Parts: sequence; C-alpha cells; structure tokens
Amino acid sequence: MYALIFLVGALLGTLAGGALCVRYLRHEVAADIGPRLRRIQIQLENLESALNLALVTRYAELGGLHAGSIGVGCGSSGVTEREAF
Repeated sequence: MYALIFLVGALLGTLAGGALCVRYLRHEVAADIGPRLRRIQIQLENLESALNLALVTRYAELGGLHAGSIGVGCGSSGVTEREAF
C-alpha cells in the first residue's frame, strides 16, 4: 500500500516538474526568437520597399514611353499647336 502511494506521488512530482520545465523552455525559446523575428520583419519591409520602388519606376518608364509616343504622333501629323485649337 505504501509503495503504491509512493509511486503515485513520484508520478505526480515528475508530471509537475515536467510541466514546469516545458513552461520554462517555451518562455526561453520565445525570448530567443523575438529579436530574430524583428530583424526578419525589418528585412521583409526593406525588400517590400525596394520592390515597390522598382514597380513604380517601371510604371513611370512605361507611362513616359506611352506619353512620348503620343507626343511624337501629334508632332508628326504636321498640325501645329495653334491649328489644333
């Protein structure tokens, strides 16, 4: 009977100790990952900014080419600005 009580107490103690250990380890892992995640987030934001800049620049180039071709077309028709109005 005493052996069974000792065995149940030992099992409960092991379970409680394991729970505390897991809680401590989870806290430490989360604390270790936090700064690394912030650094990765900053790198992703920098990459997004660079990509947005490249897209806006390309869009502006395409808009400039389109506007340039329209301007050339009007100028090559032989109609001056005064005659157009």
